[in-house]
Amino acid sequence: MLIRLNMVMIMGLLRRIIASSLSTPARNSSYPCHCYHQLFVARFLHNAAKPEGDTVVNAICYSLRKGYNWDTLSRKFQSVELNHLLVENVLLELKEPIDAKRALGFFHWSAQRKNFAHEVRSYGLMVSILVRAQLLSDAQALLESVLKKNVGDSSTFLVADSLLASYKVIVSSPLVFNLLVQAYSKLRLFEIGFEVCCYLEEHGFSLSVTSYNSLIHVVQKSNQNSLIWKIYEHMIRRKIYPNEATIRIMINGLCKEGKLQATVDILDRINGKRCPPLVIINTCLIYRILEEGRIEVGMALLKGMLQRNMILDTVAHSLTVYAKLRLQNFDSALEVYEEMLKRGFSANSFVHTSFIGAYCSEGKIDEANWWFGEMENTGLKPYGESFNSLIEGCAKAGKLEESLSYCEKMIERGLVPSLLAFNEMVGKLREIGEVKQANAMLTRILDKGFSPNETTYSYLIRGYEKNDQIQEVLKLYYEMEYRLLSPGLLTFTSLIRSLCQCGNLDQAERYLRIMKERSLDPSEDTYEALITGYIEKDGAKALHHYNEMISKGFKPCCSYDFDRT
Repeated sequence: MLIRLNMVMIMGLLRRIIASSLSTPARNSSYPCHCYHQLFVARFLHNAAKPEGDTVVNAICYSLRKGYNWDTLSRKFQSVELNHLLVENVLLELKEPIDAKRALGFFHWSAQRKNFAHEVRSYGLMVSILVRAQLLSDAQALLESVLKKNVGDSSTFLVADSLLASYKVIVSSPLVFNLLVQAYSKLRLFEIGFEVCCYLEEHGFSLSVTSYNSLIHVVQKSNQNSLIWKIYEHMIRRKIYPNEATIRIMINGLCKEGKLQATVDILDRINGKRCPPLVIINTCLIYRILEEGRIEVGMALLKGMLQRNMILDTVAHSLTVYAKLRLQNFDSALEVYEEMLKRGFSANSFVHTSFIGAYCSEGKIDEANWWFGEMENTGLKPYGESFNSLIEGCAKAGKLEESLSYCEKMIERGLVPSLLAFNEMVGKLREIGEVKQANAMLTRILDKGFSPNETTYSYLIRGYEKNDQIQEVLKLYYEMEYRLLSPGLLTFTSLIRSLCQCGNLDQAERYLRIMKERSLDPSEDTYEALITGYIEKDGAKALHHYNEMISKGFKPCCSYDFDRT
């Protein structure tokens, strides 16, 4: 009993000694303040025992609050082996704003200790403490550091998860997540930054327009045009509305993309006058979405923009008509158009052209012609797309005279047909043997800035080949070379076939070599033309081409008698 009583007394005395060593020394003490802490640590080291976790945490925090420098800390705690739990406990003990700088000092000191490196979770705690204390530049520096260390990590959201975990523990500010996204932007990790934006919003944190601006600014500098619009669309859907900086960045992006003038032209055709930059951007966004076929998404965004006066009524109605026509819902489009007129909005060339394009794509040329006539009757000015739709639509419908007529009208008004529309018309003219007329039309528009492509020349060459006009074929081939247009398989096949048909086999062989030098594999038709050309004159060469054709897996269309020569 006596022994047990003595042990209780000794333990109680020990507890009082420890408690007094951690408390502030009395004013009349003859020892300097730091001696009590030295005595406390020395007692444990003297017994060759490492301090328990909580005790070491308290001792470290006490030293930091006393302002000990790194060298002193290193000497005092040289026998303490740091681990991640100990570090996190110290940070949690120093989480209040008054201790934030001490926590940062400890964070940097511990990073210098041998064989120790901070985990991402410790970074999350430290950053949250700094943000809570409004030490934002320090927080930003740590975020950039941890992101650099974890670039290419298998977990995209590793740093975001560490901040989400520390957010409630530290009672931090949502500003910490905005700083994270801005750090991604600064490091030009904008794709991951946008993924993290979406991830954080799934966890209930809505980011500021400033953070989004930092992302789209870097994306715009990197010429990632599609991502700029993806981010901007996401902003609008999340009801994070643009400010002046956003508008400036987006306008710059439109300029770099070369789409600003096209969007301004659409608005001029709808509204008849220049619109504010915000309307330009939002019109471009909705039009892009509709062009991609995401009609429901576009209409939902358009409705929200209209409610917040981010787009003009007449623009919204015109884009709605366009959306209905994209869905081939002609009756609904007409209802919207008639409602638009009843509400006092004027008809415009964008809406009329939208009807023309929709009817042409459906092969309803009579209806398209009616809308074109209405445009001219009401004083509206048809533009490039109005004519292109009719040129292409009439050609596809086999109405080549009408197609040519619209092409003539277009040229008379100083406009040049699109490559797609012109090639469609040339292709149909070739089919009916009117290649000369098609070539004459090409000659007219070349002087007006039209740029043909390989398909254009291929149609014309095949047309002249069909008429056995080898000189015209060669002329077009040389013209292609002059314009630095690389002839493709169809062009070489037509050229070699024409040369074989007129018996110019040496020239045919020459172009075959050129074709192979340009890594173009001859087609079955090319080999058939060469074999047919040689079969009567040079059986050995005919057999050579025949064997080469077989080696490439082609099957001859007929049998050949190589012994006749």
